[in-house]
Amino acid sequence: MTKYDVIGIGNAVMDVITQSDDAFLSRMGIEKGIMQLIEQERSELLYGEMDARHQVPGGSVANTVAGVANLGLKTAFIGKVRDDDVGTTYAAETVAGGTDFPNAPVAGGDLPSSRCMIFVSPDGERSMNTYLGISSEVGPDDVPAEVCNAAKILFLEGYLYDKPKGKQAFEAAARLTQAAGGLAGIALSDPFCVDRHRADFRALMKQLDFVIGNEHEWKALFETDDLGAALETAAGESGLIVCTRSGGDVVIVKGDEEVVIPVTQVVPVDATGAGDLFAAGFLYGLATGADLATAGRMGCVAAKEVISHFGARPEADLKALFKAEGLL
Repeated sequence: MTKYDVIGIGNAVMDVITQSDDAFLSRMGIEKGIMQLIEQERSELLYGEMDARHQVPGGSVANTVAGVANLGLKTAFIGKVRDDDVGTTYAAETVAGGTDFPNAPVAGGDLPSSRCMIFVSPDGERSMNTYLGISSEVGPDDVPAEVCNAAKILFLEGYLYDKPKGKQAFEAAARLTQAAGGLAGIALSDPFCVDRHRADFRALMKQLDFVIGNEHEWKALFETDDLGAALETAAGESGLIVCTRSGGDVVIVKGDEEVVIPVTQVVPVDATGAGDLFAAGFLYGLATGADLATAGRMGCVAAKEVISHFGARPEADLKALFKAEGLL
């Protein structure tokens, strides 16, 4: 019996957000506009340099699941945190936001909970510096069968492939969900992640039900500058592919059906979470039986909302926005 509409598995990361200018990024050796993995010592250094910090539970797939919960569907997020202040707060706020967090914070141990220092530039670009801590230790023993067996849709975070245990957790969750009749799909995460795991991701495309990525990730996956060729190849290898294009039209392909969703470009206040919330709107449409064009438009509305303010999670009622756009 289906208990969850959408579940996710990924890194449970507490986002710590502040504003900064390019001069600060240069002085601190931060590469603008990308996600960098850092060690604990640098994490402490950057945290100490942040003014007017704002903390909120994050992680790419966790943000997507939170967006689906905002829309009123039943959700769960499979992740790993420590029983420190960051971890217990992460778990409590996830549940308070309407998403089940089935794994209790781990007592003791040397690894603290994960946090990501996000520096938002005046142009809306976000530069992310992530210390993974215990979240990167999620493994197959952390995957609750009773959650995956009860899910309509499972969304997987590509970053999990950076560690063997994460890869095993990822694959275990997909097997359980698909065996119970649910759909399983992946977010490609970022071009560097794709470069690290290209062979695995290409193999996964043939096993999973859907794949969501942006134009840079799709090009990286097929090692080409020709986006059209990349998407044509992808469509032949996966049941459903979605390509977002940083304010450009969204392309969705399923078999012989191709849908192009026009996007009105806006200047973002903070681009953090745009892709995550696009996925939230799209998966909401998928879970509720919307056609691909409507699901894609839902994704665009959700992404537009999240870039209108600081932070990677919605502040408005997304369902109300969908209704205002005639999508419900």
